[in-house]
Amino acid sequence: MTALAWLIPSALALGALGLIAFLWSLNAGQFDDLEGASWRAIDDDAPRAQPASAATSPGDAVS
Repeated sequence: MTALAWLIPSALALGALGLIAFLWSLNAGQFDDLEGASWRAIDDDAPRAQPASAATSPGDAVS
């Protein structure tokens, strides 16, 4: 019987902690873009490198 005296409050505290963590993740935007995350997970293309000619602006030419 004494085990219930600490098991019930600890279970309630853990449940409240989980609820607070879930509400925090909702407010932080963790669930905003579910479709994009699923497509990024299966996208196997390598990131595209920027061409060297586009890396410098016309004003950066050395004479």
